[in-house]
Amino acid sequence: MSKVLLINGSPHQFGCTYTALRETADTLEKNGVETELFHIGTKPIAGCIACAKCHESGRCVFDDGVNRLLERLDEFQGIVIGSPVYYAGPAGQLCAFLDRLFYCGENKMAGKLAAVVSCRRGGATAAFDRLNKYFTISSMQVVGSQYWNQIHGRTAEDAKKDLEGLQTMRTLGQNMAWMLKNMENGAEHPAYEKRLRTDFIRR
Repeated sequence: MSKVLLINGSPHQFGCTYTALRETADTLEKNGVETELFHIGTKPIAGCIACAKCHESGRCVFDDGVNRLLERLDEFQGIVIGSPVYYAGPAGQLCAFLDRLFYCGENKMAGKLAAVVSCRRGGATAAFDRLNKYFTISSMQVVGSQYWNQIHGRTAEDAKKDLEGLQTMRTLGQNMAWMLKNMENGAEHPAYEKRLRTDFIRR
């Protein structure tokens, strides 16, 4: 059975972002996909300091939830990221978390995923684009829906009134479940060449 990790990047554990993720998770589960929600919490999260120690140890020097997920990435065939929108971008703590998670775990990220963006009014598409950048640089396949993956409301109660947004989350869940089933029954994932990085520094 496929399993999908849903990361809640909001400081509010059960707010609008959770409501969107829960709608997607419920649809995944109805389609035979196991889900797990992970809340990054409210404690300060260190950003990447480009020390490259993770290339030696496979772990980040900052021992927090990033390392706990790094140890378990192979369990998940899909990742869904949820964030509130602050000044037309994802939450800063979430970006610090994802910068480290994707850099440390870049060799384990190929799979299915989608970004869920929650906002009160505007800025959702800009935040949606920012989150998708993590996926498209990591050989991951982005799952779409009937509209951009966003839901509107200041509170969870407001979000539950956004019927189009909720339907978008359910359609996202259906599409992800379908793609995961195809992945299980179809061709194997590509075997990639060793990663090259262009560097014009003269040595």
